[in-house]
Amino acid sequence: MSQLLGVIQRLKAMQDTKDSGEVPQRLFEMNGKTLCQVKYFPSTGTFELEVYDDDAKSNKYQFDDMDIAAIEIFDLLQEERDPS
Repeated sequence: MSQLLGVIQRLKAMQDTKDSGEVPQRLFEMNGKTLCQVKYFPSTGTFELEVYDDDAKSNKYQFDDMDIAAIEIFDLLQEERDPS
């Protein structure tokens, strides 16, 4: 559960960032592998999650709820940690 809390705290920090003209973004990595990049768009209050696969391709997803974005990131981290 502490890993989920860490994800939520990072997303919350993105929301709390003062408007510097740049879109706040964070990378989420595990074992030296970048799993995804998250951007927060203050004007719309949405998160964009760009998920990278093993072929260096990516898919982008939009979330207007921080909790749902956090769960998606947490799931990615769990899949990488415990591949089945």
